[in-house]
Amino acid sequence: MTGQATALSDESKGGQGFQYGRILLICSGHFVHDVYSAFIAPLLPLLIEKLGLTLVMAGSLPVFMQMPSLLGPVIGFLADRFTLRYLVIFAPAITATLATLIGFMPTYSAAALLLFCVGVNIMAFHAPAPAMIAHVSGNKVGRGMSFFMASGELARSVGPLLVAFGVTQWGIAGLWRLMFFGWLASAVLYWRLRDVSAKRAPRKRRPKPMFRRFARVFAPLLGVMLLRNMAVSSLGIFMVVYMVDVRNYDLTLSTSALALYEFSGVGGALAGGTLSDRFGRRRMVAAASVLSALLMLVFVHVEGVLLIPIIIGLGLTALSVSPVFLALVQDQLPENRSTANGVFMLYAFGIRAINVLIAGALGDAFGLQNAFIVAALVSLCSLPFIFTLPAKPAVRHEDL
Repeated sequence: MTGQATALSDESKGGQGFQYGRILLICSGHFVHDVYSAFIAPLLPLLIEKLGLTLVMAGSLPVFMQMPSLLGPVIGFLADRFTLRYLVIFAPAITATLATLIGFMPTYSAAALLLFCVGVNIMAFHAPAPAMIAHVSGNKVGRGMSFFMASGELARSVGPLLVAFGVTQWGIAGLWRLMFFGWLASAVLYWRLRDVSAKRAPRKRRPKPMFRRFARVFAPLLGVMLLRNMAVSSLGIFMVVYMVDVRNYDLTLSTSALALYEFSGVGGALAGGTLSDRFGRRRMVAAASVLSALLMLVFVHVEGVLLIPIIIGLGLTALSVSPVFLALVQDQLPENRSTANGVFMLYAFGIRAINVLIAGALGDAFGLQNAFIVAALVSLCSLPFIFTLPAKPAVRHEDL
């Protein structure tokens, strides 16, 4: 009884306020982890040349990294019932080790297998980590998700710069020298997060049937993400290839453009979830979807320094929605936060894989510029689905 009382006390403490210290620590681990998972897209031009890949084959490499998203609901289900904090703690070290070995892969098959292993570890981190954030965010879940996603966007802006530095200094086979930052991050997380859980305390009241609650959220969300994320997925994976092959920029400048896009997404992620706490989740998703599609249509038609404000605008709008989606999921399914987040990650990574393959096929057939135009137009088709998303939390935060 004493142990259960302590657990309940810790749980209630977690829901009382916005715990900046723990939130920033988890977000720091997210940042380090995602720096390494962001290595792959900037390396695609080098891998295409080294391994003799088509755009479809190159686009499929990140897909192998997304395939383990199928495990997301299982990992989340377990995290709701057991303490899986160590998945979050050790993920940065494992991802850092695997991702920096990509330069040693001699064939397409070997690279695909390595990236599949990276994907397993990515999912092991991303299924329970947002539930840990929600656990220590009190009644400001949107703000917590903004911090979490902003750290990921910051990582995806630093990752291309770091990998470009590594390739310049040591070549693609020398990237292993960068893995040690991941090991250090895991050591710090182990020291500070050994007592933070991703699961909820037992509830007295009986929840509604799980399938019905999940379907109410994830049925409309599937349509929103499948259409709206087409533009985001295309830019994130193929921007460097587009800038090098279509615009004829060098690799350093092209990776800098991707870094600027991702860095701008930090501001978008910070604003998106926080503003959705005030103005509503649906309004934020709709506004960001329209603006990002219009900016992408402009992006493929401007040149020179005019690209800079467009890329910044794209980052601010296109990458502002993920924390809103995460907050929506946490709002609607407070009894099964890790499970819900696992399903969301399955959606996010699985849909990204589908979108990347479609964009790669369109790029091979019609050119990347036309593929980007199609992606922008498709994303506008998400608007009818956005307004079918739940408008209000399932329960009040103070009742959780």
